[in-house]
Amino acid sequence: HLLPRKMIGKTFAGDAPMFLLGVLAMGVAVVDVGFHKRLASWLLGWTKGFYVPIFVLCLSMSMIGSFISAHAMCAFMTPVMAAVYFGAVTAKAKGGKIEHDPALAKFLLFTLCFALNVGGIGSPAAGGRNVIMMGFWEEYNVPMDFFTWMKYGFPIVPFLGLMVAVYMLLFFSKNIKTKDLTPGLAAIKEETKKMGSMSYKEYVTAGMLLLILMLWIFGGHGLGLGGPSLLALLIPVVFKTTEWKKILSGISWDAWFMYCGALTLGALLKETGAAMWLAQTFLEILGKVGMDQGFGLWVGLSGLSGMMTNFMSDAGTTALLGPIVIPMGIMTGNPAEPWAVGLGVAFATSFAHFLIVGTPNNAIVYGLGTYPDTGEKMIEPIDFVKYGFVLFILSMVAVWVIGFLGIYNIVGFPPDILEKATAVLQSGTGAQ
Repeated sequence: HLLPRKMIGKTFAGDAPMFLLGVLAMGVAVVDVGFHKRLASWLLGWTKGFYVPIFVLCLSMSMIGSFISAHAMCAFMTPVMAAVYFGAVTAKAKGGKIEHDPALAKFLLFTLCFALNVGGIGSPAAGGRNVIMMGFWEEYNVPMDFFTWMKYGFPIVPFLGLMVAVYMLLFFSKNIKTKDLTPGLAAIKEETKKMGSMSYKEYVTAGMLLLILMLWIFGGHGLGLGGPSLLALLIPVVFKTTEWKKILSGISWDAWFMYCGALTLGALLKETGAAMWLAQTFLEILGKVGMDQGFGLWVGLSGLSGMMTNFMSDAGTTALLGPIVIPMGIMTGNPAEPWAVGLGVAFATSFAHFLIVGTPNNAIVYGLGTYPDTGEKMIEPIDFVKYGFVLFILSMVAVWVIGFLGIYNIVGFPPDILEKATAVLQSGTGAQ
């Protein structure tokens, strides 16, 4: 056997699959009670036209995605983007016949998805991958706290958010026929007004979102991310806000199975030693081209991390590379290590832009992004490569320039981290 049966089962019923299942169910529950329209009205209701809503969306989503689970925001906001799209094309409909504008639908969904992806570097709360890296530093006796991480990561976030907006507008707005989102935003505002004050169902849904969010942040390792997420399957049924059948039929099972399959592939790479072999081969190449320490090493390893995260899960990439890159960083004797190399690797795992399996965000926009009238999918899996690959390269370059050359030098590193980590490495008690 390449993988034991138990392990294959784990990749379909572990924390990550349960987490995605719960988040997809959450999206269904939020839309069913209409709460997503209220959310959109609060966030985007005051904007008009085409460019302003896009810039507001990118900045707000990248910054919110640093603190609140980007996957949860993705599940709330994907139906909102579909509603804004539908309002905009309906306003242009002649004689009641709606002419769809696929370029606009894809543009809105990818703008949302990429803005949330890049927010992942801002704080440890953005995702499990960041917390995994912090755990590795702790093993080397150089722990980093929440706000120290923010000093290195958060200043890059607004820049990345703006970059997503400019990139999407420059490259993908040419084919869009409907360049006015005002009717879509106005339609959502109008519907929110008609809904009146918040209903019982909306209060229950809002309470559920808050509860799940609090458990994600304060729940600890025992609960993981999957445990609290599964409440999204339970609470709507118990409190009679959404029917069980509706939740089951609303979950995008193809997106879920595809994600689980990718996790199995990641486990296979790790268990068979293929991933370790890849890392070692890559390190030999880096050594040959003189990129085996300092800035060169950070660029090389973060580039490897970014590529790998598109093929396997972001947390899986950090878990795999962390134990390899931290000793490498320490051995170079650079006083910024092992924080500098660890941050570089963790930051890059937020840029899973070009393959659907790289992050739950991609699977969520694919799964929940459907045309409101026909129920057909707005995005094809190949679209991720078309829209995301160039952005992946731009994101990496932004981190190399602003992060490694700018923030690393401005913020600096504590003087004793290399000494402490070296002592642990030499005593042989570090991460194995």
